[in-house]
Amino acid sequence: MRTDSKRDFIKNKKNKVFTKSQVGVRLVIALIFAIFFIMPTILTICNSFMTETEITANYGKVFETGETGSTKFISEKVNLKFIPDKVSVSQYVTVLLKSPEYLLKFWNSILYVVPIVFVQLFIASLASYGFARFRGRKKEILFFVYVIITLLPYQVTLVPNYLVSDWLNILDTRWAILLPGFFSPFSVYLLTKYMRRISPGIIEAAKVDGAGEWKIFTKICVPMCKSALFSVGILVFIDYWNMVEQPLILLSDSDKYPLSIFLSQINKGEMGIAFAVAVIYMIPSILVFLYGEEYLVDGIASQGGLKG
Repeated sequence: MRTDSKRDFIKNKKNKVFTKSQVGVRLVIALIFAIFFIMPTILTICNSFMTETEITANYGKVFETGETGSTKFISEKVNLKFIPDKVSVSQYVTVLLKSPEYLLKFWNSILYVVPIVFVQLFIASLASYGFARFRGRKKEILFFVYVIITLLPYQVTLVPNYLVSDWLNILDTRWAILLPGFFSPFSVYLLTKYMRRISPGIIEAAKVDGAGEWKIFTKICVPMCKSALFSVGILVFIDYWNMVEQPLILLSDSDKYPLSIFLSQINKGEMGIAFAVAVIYMIPSILVFLYGEEYLVDGIASQGGLKG
């Protein structure tokens, strides 16, 4: 008996050591992947403080302009530098103080993204409450259509959006971007699945106490779906902050373009300013993510245990 106990003790000890080694290997692999994922961001931030001469010396041979004005890729190594020889903030001064075009595009992005986030969450929360509270065959079919539309990539619905915008006579206006964003089915799908998680007993208790549908929605459903609302809001913000196809197709006036379009165009000019604009462009998304990280993780993790 003592021998068997001793063998079991040694076996368990080996298993524990093996488990710790597995954890260590996985941690190293995760760290390597994290470094590779974050390296472009760190490189962009560091290069934004380099002078234009230094950036040209490091990356100037990556692209070459042909006789026709086209740009072609040259298969030649570049010098990746993380520490600038001389720190310069002239690019930021140019972008923030001397370039009104950047500020115009920045406020265009704000005017597009902020209303879309709040209005879409408001409309989606009301629609989700209806889908969650009132079940029926017709409503299930309608919800299934929402799911199908959610699965379609935006490029598939871009032509219908263009035709509808032309029919409504809102083409080349801000409403051509705002209206499709207000009524996106993506938020409805996620919030409906989350609201259906709420126990019917809580709602029945509120109805016994005399609460109406509006009070149940505002006092029970919305507070209990706080993490889902934050997570959906973050995803919607990032999606529309980085939009490119919509303004290129639906807008012809460049003065109405958001910052994402401006960022792709500025790369054709001074690379130092392009790096600075890229850093400033990342700041709102990073701040939104850091502020709502806890809600985002909680909201996404909760979707795994939802029942339709």
